[in-house]
Amino acid sequence: MEKTALYNFHKNLGAKFVSFAGYEMPIQYKEGIVKEHISTRQSAGFFDVSHMGQFFVTDNKSSEQSLEKIIPLDFKEIKINQSKYSFLINDKGGVIDDLIITRVKGGFNIILNAACKDNDIKEISKCLNSESQYELRSDLSLIALQGPKSESILESIIKNVKQLKFMNGGYFEYKGEKIYITRSGYTGEDGFEISVPNTKVENFTKTLSEKGAKPIGLGARDTLRLEAGLCLYGHELNQDINPIQANLKWAISKRRREEGGFKGWEKIKDDLQNGVSKIRVGIKPLGKIIAREGTKIFSSSDEEIGIITSGTFGPSVQSPVAMGYVKNKFSKIDSKIILEIRGKKYDAVVSKLPFYKKNYVR
Repeated sequence: MEKTALYNFHKNLGAKFVSFAGYEMPIQYKEGIVKEHISTRQSAGFFDVSHMGQFFVTDNKSSEQSLEKIIPLDFKEIKINQSKYSFLINDKGGVIDDLIITRVKGGFNIILNAACKDNDIKEISKCLNSESQYELRSDLSLIALQGPKSESILESIIKNVKQLKFMNGGYFEYKGEKIYITRSGYTGEDGFEISVPNTKVENFTKTLSEKGAKPIGLGARDTLRLEAGLCLYGHELNQDINPIQANLKWAISKRRREEGGFKGWEKIKDDLQNGVSKIRVGIKPLGKIIAREGTKIFSSSDEEIGIITSGTFGPSVQSPVAMGYVKNKFSKIDSKIILEIRGKKYDAVVSKLPFYKKNYVR
């Protein structure tokens, strides 16, 4: 079991640990998941996401063309220090992983999901030619600072970060070193992701805490992203689901949706032109019952039409929320559906996403 550079820091804060993607990670601290969730929505919280892969690919004449074979973005449109959400795609059009890619001076920073990063690197390296160099940075930690007070807290530590707009980044001075910061996150709130050397990350997180940011575990990270209608790999996304089915067509660049030229294009093209058989939707149970992953979904006429991929109680919206896949003809907002939970049937409706209004700074 691997540990991040902040393991002892979490332990001293009284964190409860779980095994996640081969790492021992904090799921919650002493105040608990609900209070951590609300702290992030109302003030600011920081997350240790150092288990994720920080992967750097050098830029040369062929790098963009090579990456475009497996990532359906228009790389010529990505400006320096601009970040884009996208995917690694397999031959069937399925999602190998979802990722954030940022163009930086000299190449691309790619943030990979922890459970997928080793396989991701194999898949990416297959597409690159011998001139391309790449590296998984094990010397860096990654901290996500999220919430409405994240800007003022981070600005008090690192000057001029308030100038960043959503999905843009840059290098900033911290303790005599240049560190990379993007205005991004996965909670639906304004926030930043800060790449910090392992040797300085504990001092940095202690300073965040002193400035009023609360430590947040994986439990609240999940409830926050679910309220924001954001996918989690292994739940809403996997190698048998393509971006069109996942209702993420927008994350494929316009030129790539028209021209293709990437793995799995024929399947994705067919779904774009003819529609999908199933699609990701938001779901609201009508009551207090929580529909967990694997819950079967039925139509009002008792036809089995889909399955829940994620479900929880949403502390900010004060109701159960879920996401799942249903047959396309049942995906209209406010359609009545039925959930089978522990052998009993419960009423629910297809809901608009997100459940909670996103607060990004554009």
